[in-house]
Amino acid sequence: MTATDRAVELAVAAARAASEKGATEVLALDVSEQLVITDVFVLAAAANDRMARAVVDAVEEALHELGADVVRREGMNELRWVLLDFAEIVVHVQLAEDRQYYALERLWKDGPTIELPEEVTRPRSVLDAAGSGAGEPLR
Repeated sequence: MTATDRAVELAVAAARAASEKGATEVLALDVSEQLVITDVFVLAAAANDRMARAVVDAVEEALHELGADVVRREGMNELRWVLLDFAEIVVHVQLAEDRQYYALERLWKDGPTIELPEEVTRPRSVLDAAGSGAGEPLR
């Protein structure tokens, strides 16, 4: 079994929304073989709690536009590790140091990664040099 087309569509939209708000280390993992409760984990790092809030808001808005609403939300008080459960996918937004420390991709290494658009996976410095505006401060 692999992730459904709908789960992949939502994962790509979530990853794109997170990246557009400055998230780094964005990754989507197909965990459908290991878990029965969801198909995909989307992982993203935020530099600080303000950015984490912006990333969470952007992901929720993008997925709402696709007809997917959050079923469960955890971690909004501290904003160190926010979990957004959309049933088909679960989005983890972590502060950068927590993203590095927990490295969820190591725990779920049996699940293949889902290909994300290049603008999501390119390092921020490459995007900034290309003049994408991605490195501009949040407003």
